[in-house]
Order: sequence, then structure tokens, then C-alpha cells
Amino acid sequence: MTAGSRSARIQGLVAEQAARRGARVGVVDVCAAAVAALPVGGAGVSAMSRTAVSHPLCSTDDVSEQLEELQLTLGEGPCVDAFALGLAVLTPDLRTDEAFARWPVFAPAATEAGAGAVFAFPLQIGAISPGVLDMYATSPGGLDTEELADAMAFADTATLVLLDAGTDGPHDGGLADLGGYRAEIDQATGMLTEQLGVGLEEAFVRLRAHAYAHGRRLADVAADVVARRLRFPPDTGTDRSDDDN
Repeated sequence: MTAGSRSARIQGLVAEQAARRGARVGVVDVCAAAVAALPVGGAGVSAMSRTAVSHPLCSTDDVSEQLEELQLTLGEGPCVDAFALGLAVLTPDLRTDEAFARWPVFAPAATEAGAGAVFAFPLQIGAISPGVLDMYATSPGGLDTEELADAMAFADTATLVLLDAGTDGPHDGGLADLGGYRAEIDQATGMLTEQLGVGLEEAFVRLRAHAYAHGRRLADVAADVVARRLRFPPDTGTDRSDDDN
């Protein structure tokens, strides 16, 4: 299966979940669709940042809610490591000595809560990582190649949905093309670091703030930056487009 067809299939499953709720696509729909499609018992998403307080965004059940809270409270676990490393952290058996040594507080607490395996996937666009998608299984066991590829596609979709939250966002359950979306936002963020003389995180905050303030999709604002139709002057809080000249 090609990456494009997999992405389209996963996005369709997420859109179906949103349609059942009668609402716009949200990260809760990504979690619900992942649980329905993969051999996992639950899923959750936490918003994470190196400069702000991290917090759970959603979970599908009591166990996944406990796992999100435990990791953010204890500061250890697959979710925390996935965010720090920028890599998926796959733990097919939480009850091993290795897992207990790596997460001496989280691992026993998670197994007591009912988790036998945990799979954590960072949500990323380039250097920007707004959070982590966690999935757990009640019994130990890993994901096969196809299941892992699907899980990563769910993480990509969660990234798109999370970054577009609060802006004009996807309509009718449809999602923008992830490949083009990721590339353009990454490019726009890089351009803003030069314009503003700031780091990637601050540049991305300015990009998203502009989209939110003007009721526009993040991807559309990024496209204007890349096309040089929109500039963010470094010495003022106002942004201007070339049409303002």
C-alpha cells in the first residue's frame, strides 16, 4: 500500500468517526478510529511543549486517561520519551525488567491500571512537535508492519487535526493532504525564523496565532508566507500582507 493511499484510508476512518458525532474532526476522532482499526484497547493524545505545561487533550477510556495523567505527572513513560526523542517508542510488554528499569514508577503503575503494552508516537511537522499519540493494549504484544504503518498514519492525521484546531480547519470531515501540508508549514516556519529573528517554536506560535486571529486555516496562512504575500515584521505585533502597501 502506498503512503498516499494509506493516508487517505486513515483520514476516511477519522472522518467517519466525526460524522457519527455530528461534529468537526477532532483528535478524539483520531483516537477512536485508531482503537477501532488496530489491536489496541484505548488511545489518548497529550499536548506537550518544552516551554509550557503539558496536558492531556483526550482519551478513549479510563485506562488511557490514567496513562496520560500518569506520564505527565511523573515525567516518565513512553509518551515523555517519544516527545523528547522525536521518535516512536514501542513497548510491547510493560511487565519486563527492562521496562521497569526504564520507567521505575510509571511501568508498575501502568500495569496496575490495566495496560500490558504501550505505543507512543510523537506528533510532528518538521521540528515542530505539539504532542504525542499514545495507544495501549491490555495484553503484551507488538504491532506488525502494517499495523505500525497505520499507527504512524494516525499520528500524522492527529498532527494535522491538532495544529488546525481553533482555525477554520477541515470541513465536512475532509482533511487536507498531509504531505503538502507538512512541507508548506515547515517551510513557512523556517522563513519566519529569518524574518523575526526567533527560534522555530516562537515562529510557529506566531504563524498559528495569525491564523487564529484572522479565522483562517493554518495551511492557507503558511501558503501566503511561502508565496511572500504575507510578512511578519520583527518589531511589531501586527502582520501585514503585500496588499496593504
